[in-house]
Amino acid sequence: MSWSGLLKVFTGLFLAIALLAGGGFVAAQFFIAKLSTPPPRPAFPNDKPSSPTKTAAKPKAVSTNQPDAVDASPSPKPLPSGAYEGRVSQSIGLILRDAPGRESGQIGGIEYNDKVTVLETSSDGDWQKVRLQPSDREGWVKAGNIEKNSQ
Repeated sequence: MSWSGLLKVFTGLFLAIALLAGGGFVAAQFFIAKLSTPPPRPAFPNDKPSSPTKTAAKPKAVSTNQPDAVDASPSPKPLPSGAYEGRVSQSIGLILRDAPGRESGQIGGIEYNDKVTVLETSSDGDWQKVRLQPSDREGWVKAGNIEKNSQ
């Protein structure tokens, strides 16, 4: 066997290994990308729509005692000083509690990117009292998971 024949064998072997390694790397990247995306959120018949555009318009209450009054809905609750608008920045959402503390009862949840109004912060700074935008429900969430709106 000559040197040129030996060089051709090693070059072919090197190229075959390089092609197999490169193809394996590309295939691994493809499957890792597919497996790392979260599945779509399941929808159940009793779920409430998450966006206000999907909800039907609420009929306005009409008072029969006052013929001139068209809308008798209550005025929004006043905001305390220092309150600000924000959105949930925690990608898995937040647990809404009835009092500040991990041992407090869970009264609901807030999804990622939902808009809230931060009303106050606990004395130790670990919890924030929030008001949910569309429903006006209030509760406590762990501090540091709400991003202030830049307005």
